[in-house]
Amino acid sequence: MTTADALSDDELMRYSRQILLDDWDIDAQICLKNSHAIIVGMGGLGCPVAQTLARAGVGQLTLIDDDAVDISNLQRQSLYTTLDIGKPKSVCAKSALSHHNEYTAITTITERISADNICKLIGKADLVIDCTDNFAVRDLLNRYTRSQNLPLLSTSAIAQVGQIALYTEQTGCYRCVFGDDDGDEMTCATSGVLASTVAVIGAMAAQVALDFLGRGVNPIAGKLLLWQGATLSLKQLSFSQDANCPVCSAE
Repeated sequence: MTTADALSDDELMRYSRQILLDDWDIDAQICLKNSHAIIVGMGGLGCPVAQTLARAGVGQLTLIDDDAVDISNLQRQSLYTTLDIGKPKSVCAKSALSHHNEYTAITTITERISADNICKLIGKADLVIDCTDNFAVRDLLNRYTRSQNLPLLSTSAIAQVGQIALYTEQTGCYRCVFGDDDGDEMTCATSGVLASTVAVIGAMAAQVALDFLGRGVNPIAGKLLLWQGATLSLKQLSFSQDANCPVCSAE
C-alpha cells in the first residue's frame, strides 16, 4: 500500500465528523488511511469491528476466515444476509464492506490459521485483531505476534459476557493473563450468545483499534476489559507481564 500524506476532498468530507473531534485531527485520519489491520475471524465480533474500521477510514483490511455463512449466524453476524448462506464469510464480508467505503482496500483469506501457515497468512501489519472463539488459535496468534513484535487486540464474547485487551511490547501477553489452561472451552455454538453482546464488544474493540491506529495510543494498556451484559457493568482488571511467561518473559 502506497503511503499517503494527504486526504482527498471527498475523504475530507467523508471523515469530517471525526476530524472535528478535539482529540482527533487530519494527521490522525491520515494515519488511519495508511494503516493495515488484520482481522482473524469474521463472525459475530469480526463483523462489527471490520465495519467500523472500514467506515472510519482504515486504509487496508485483511479478513481471515475459513468458514461459510450459516443460517444460525444471521442472528448476530451483521455483514451477512440470507443470500450469503453457504458462501465464504470473508468473501461475503468484503462484498458488504465495499459498499461502505471504497477507500478501504480489502484482502480476503479463506484458509484456517495453523502453525504451518501463520507466517504466510499474518505477515506484517499495524494491528492484528483476534475475533476467534478458539483457544488454540488465540494461543497461536499470541505466540506469533509476540515473536514479531506485532500488537494483538484480543476480543471474546459468549452468552452476555465479553472481554477485550490490547497486548503490545509494553504490556504482558495473552498467556500472562490466561495461562495455558483452556479449561472447558465455551463457544457460541455450545453456550449461546446474545446479539447485543457481540455488538457492544465489537464497538468497544473498534474504539481501541481506532485510537491505536490513528493516534498511536493504547487506551487500555495493562487492562483487561470485562463486560457483563446482564447487569450492564464494565470492569477493568489490571495485569502485568508474568516473569515466568514462556511466551514473553525472555523479551
